[in-house]
Amino acid sequence: MSSAPLLEVRKLQKHFNLGGGKLLKAVDDLSFSIKRGETFGLVGESGCGKSTAGRTIIRLYEATGGEVLFNGQHVHQLRGSQLQEFRSQMQMVFQDPYASLNPRMTVGNIIAEGMDINKLYTGSKRKERVVQLLQDVGLNEEHASRFPHEFSGGQRQRIGIARALAINPQFIIADEPISALDVSVQAQVVNLFKRLQKERDLTYLFIAHDLAMVKHISDRIGVMYLGKLIEVTTSDALYAKPLHPYTQSLLSAIPIPDPEIERTRERIILKGEIPSPLNPPSGCPFRTRCPYVMDVCAAIMPEFKEIEPDHYAACHLYN
Repeated sequence: MSSAPLLEVRKLQKHFNLGGGKLLKAVDDLSFSIKRGETFGLVGESGCGKSTAGRTIIRLYEATGGEVLFNGQHVHQLRGSQLQEFRSQMQMVFQDPYASLNPRMTVGNIIAEGMDINKLYTGSKRKERVVQLLQDVGLNEEHASRFPHEFSGGQRQRIGIARALAINPQFIIADEPISALDVSVQAQVVNLFKRLQKERDLTYLFIAHDLAMVKHISDRIGVMYLGKLIEVTTSDALYAKPLHPYTQSLLSAIPIPDPEIERTRERIILKGEIPSPLNPPSGCPFRTRCPYVMDVCAAIMPEFKEIEPDHYAACHLYN
């Protein structure tokens, strides 16, 4: 794994103007980097802005502010052929395998759509490539002539993964790719992601709210709350010693498969509702639910800084 990051996100912002003077700061000052061959997990509760962050990085949304650098190029400055080249290098697997596949297209044409746009394969080569991709994700040749409604949720997500792989990308954003699937299928799809990463030297941004599954696939994890990144470290360090009170509460909610430990361990129950991103609290966004809140939390947004080696957090407890 080379030391130079493949992706750098610097103070990324995505704000939505809802009219009537209302501004939704879905992503606010997000900064992190991902090395080649790495999986970076991005986690947080629903509505924290993690999916918006993924869509802004890949330029499905234009950024309000900040920068995204991919292979050293400023993504939001790319135009024309450079933009098309970027889009061939970064692909997305969407959350809902039902909504993300065109119901009027056969599976073969869905997978080949990117190849057709980029004029990569034609004729028999195109068919061979589609069959190979189907086999790579655990499906077979006869599935190419069928339509999406003929498949289960897990199979549809495999088709979505095959489509993302069709033009040989370096980087894949997986936006909650297992949340719509049965629990029995989730592990199979995560293991498929891991196998494909090893075979194809892929780099992932893996967005999810299931912390147990994220640990299984991620090298490093970033935790988001109300549009901001509040903790980043390695997967092992996050689970062994979470620093931010929000991360601690998320991890305490993960069930442990040992009845003795599960019965005696202490859950951290957060009080209050998640504040509206239309009207976030002053200072630290988590202060309205934090069990350790101090006066300074209301006045000043804590600095996101390195607390322990390669372990970053934004919390006044560590000042």
